[in-house]
Amino acid sequence: MTKVYLRKKIAPRIANGHSWIYGNEVERIDGEPVGGEIVEVFYGDGKRCGRGYINPKSQILVRLLTRKNEDIDDAFFHRRISEAWAYRQKLGYTENCRLVFGEADQLPALIIDKFNDYFVIQTLSLGMDCWKPAIVAALESLFHPRGIYERNDVPVRELEGLPQQKGFLTAPFDTQVPIVENGVKFIVDVENGQKTGYFLDQQDNRRAIRHIVKNAEVLGVFTYTGTFEIHAGYYGAKSVLGLDISASAVEHANRHAALNGLENICRFEALNAFDVLKQWAKEGKKYDVVMLDPPAFTKSRENIQKALTGYKEINLRGMQLIRNGGFLVSSSCTNLVSPDQFIQTIEQAAKDARKKIRQVTFQQQSADHPIIWGMENTNYLKFLIAEVSDR
Repeated sequence: MTKVYLRKKIAPRIANGHSWIYGNEVERIDGEPVGGEIVEVFYGDGKRCGRGYINPKSQILVRLLTRKNEDIDDAFFHRRISEAWAYRQKLGYTENCRLVFGEADQLPALIIDKFNDYFVIQTLSLGMDCWKPAIVAALESLFHPRGIYERNDVPVRELEGLPQQKGFLTAPFDTQVPIVENGVKFIVDVENGQKTGYFLDQQDNRRAIRHIVKNAEVLGVFTYTGTFEIHAGYYGAKSVLGLDISASAVEHANRHAALNGLENICRFEALNAFDVLKQWAKEGKKYDVVMLDPPAFTKSRENIQKALTGYKEINLRGMQLIRNGGFLVSSSCTNLVSPDQFIQTIEQAAKDARKKIRQVTFQQQSADHPIIWGMENTNYLKFLIAEVSDR
């Protein structure tokens, strides 16, 4: 087995639990590593660190799979996926959940989402992609699924020298998968929807709006397929308007409204949020609740300030449309923006909008997406409900 030795000054970060080892953290490699193979990793003093897979073409040279002296084989993946499932069962995430959340489940670069009896997987690194047959076999053994679909049509795979691809990993099935979340019905498009077809990380946060939307006039912005908005209608909103720039997303959202018998309460329009919110504020439009669930705005550290400017702008416009004593519901889904930065951005937006805000709740992603301290990529979602009042 190829042996990788770390630099002494870098070792503490790895020793504290991080699974990523960058090329510039390695002192030497004994052997000729082949991309995707399992390697043994040692600290600079020769003590064992663990085992992981290597990719000389990637900036992340090694991703650790285990700190133990154990074989990495099909049984290893079966065991890890079984452990991930046991964790979700303990917390009550059984019907629809993120079954495997990469590094947080000690399976770096692997995502598995469970929608009833259907599974969607992403193998986002060369080393994990090599074990795709073992992963599929483990799912078939543990769950006897009705279908497994691969959503590896993501640009990050190209950084690993992998092609983008998607398709069935079992016999073909209807990729419009029905689910029920918090009593609300949705259709997950596992073939063409964003990411794996549905944002499971907000499932607990969608339930958190149930009291503030009752009998309220609600505006939802960046609705995608309308999950927050349909929840608002289900929880008793007087009226709900959802906006998204994507016509296909709006069509899907209106379908969800009809599916839940809420087509007379919830309606969706394809509009550019930045344009219309500014105009509506000038016109004096008001809502009891404004919900903002924008995209990440940035995927690189170089553009964080630009992203923060975007978050501030959209939250400022949202606050201007809220009646005195109404509520702002706001999210940020990038780990590059810290919780403190997010809160500060909301504060700045409130100041510029001449509004007072009072925090109702501040949450993260649902617990089927566990957070590992020290691994920033596992701690990414910020979700705020705040009361907004005039100064």
